Amino acid sequence: MIPFNPCELIQKLCASQVEFIVIGGVAATVHGLDKYTSDLDVVYRRTPVNIRAVVEALKPFNPYLRGAVQGLPFVLDEETVSKGLNFTLVSDLGAIDLLADIPGAKDYDELLEASTMVELCGCQVQVVQLDKLIELKRSAGRIRDFEVLAMLEKLRDINDTGDEL
Repeated sequence: MIPFNPCELIQKLCASQVEFIVIGGVAATVHGLDKYTSDLDVVYRRTPVNIRAVVEALKPFNPYLRGAVQGLPFVLDEETVSKGLNFTLVSDLGAIDLLADIPGAKDYDELLEASTMVELCGCQVQVVQLDKLIELKRSAGRIRDFEVLAMLEKLRDINDTGDEL
């Protein structure tokens, strides 16, 4: 199993000036949820310049489709990313989900309005706000998200009231 290293992935994306928003488990952790996640979920802007930056950031780390049979032809390049939307990948730095189409948000620009710039892993990074993260988890409708959804809602309630855990 490839070790998960969100900071290295985030730093590589930032170094290549990728426009992205952190969602999923890493965003939940930023908001104070103490739960392990095994991948970095990001929503990326779908412009030619940004797609080029995504490829530049990740290609040196041998990205491959997560769960695909070994040997299946796959190359992360500008053409591939331009023709697709969502890519669940493993790399030498761990797992990353590159998302352009997610339940609960139309696209990067819509999600940007519901995100906040924070320092993460030594970089300035857009992270989805807690209320929107809850909405995204609810919209995904996956069984595995229900437990996390309940914890995020409790975290929001605690933040709203100022109560301690």
